[in-house]
Amino acid sequence: MGFHTFVICAYGQSPYLEACIRSLKAQTVPSEIICTTSTFSPWLKGILKKYNIPLYVRDGESNIQDDWNFAVEKAEGQFVTIAHQDDLYGRHYGEELRRACERWPDMTVFMSDAVLIKKGRLCWGGAVEVVKKLLRLPWRFPGLCHIRAVKESGLLLGNPVMCPSCSYKKDRLDLPLFTGGYDFVLDWECMRRLACEPGRFVCVEKPLLYYRVHDGATTKACIRDSRREREERQMFEKIWPGRITDGIMVLYRLAYRNYQ
Repeated sequence: MGFHTFVICAYGQSPYLEACIRSLKAQTVPSEIICTTSTFSPWLKGILKKYNIPLYVRDGESNIQDDWNFAVEKAEGQFVTIAHQDDLYGRHYGEELRRACERWPDMTVFMSDAVLIKKGRLCWGGAVEVVKKLLRLPWRFPGLCHIRAVKESGLLLGNPVMCPSCSYKKDRLDLPLFTGGYDFVLDWECMRRLACEPGRFVCVEKPLLYYRVHDGATTKACIRDSRREREERQMFEKIWPGRITDGIMVLYRLAYRNYQ
């Protein structure tokens, strides 16, 4: 078993896939790179052959939860990062992951800051990014992030970390990793569950992920058909009384504009 695996979870024919692959190939500390999909195509096979990346095809209808769990299952590394095909990774991601693991051997989740890409340009996420940084503040002290209350505290008002920035310690976590049948908040639900289990969260406040928002992105689709709002409300109702949830959702509707 290797140390770390990037699993590119591919869907359809993304025009950004090759850029994602090149960012993974450019890591200062190399990791295993594989690709999983439930939408096989000769186009995808050709791209992966060009970069000598193994492809694993999941049978059955495409859905995010099953696709992500299949990706985790196929990874052979102790740590696994689900790389979204539209995003880019800073070249020091694997290096920072290894450094954090050496310092905190009980780390179960590694995560980092992320930068938004809109229309091909790096953008500041505005007030939304400020709020996310504030929510992650308790996780800036990894010496305390083995404590359940500290881990949970960053998740009370939402999930302040981008899922593709996370690397999960596969051999210390119960599988399947993603449960609940969600399409959008499955990573938030996963983090809340992992916060209750033994292990340490380590957050590196460096922009090691560059995530792309575009018209074909899942985030936008979930906003358009109200899945995001519906699922986020369900999550908040597990944490807060109804009136507080109503107030939080007013602010969240404003935040959706960040993806327009």
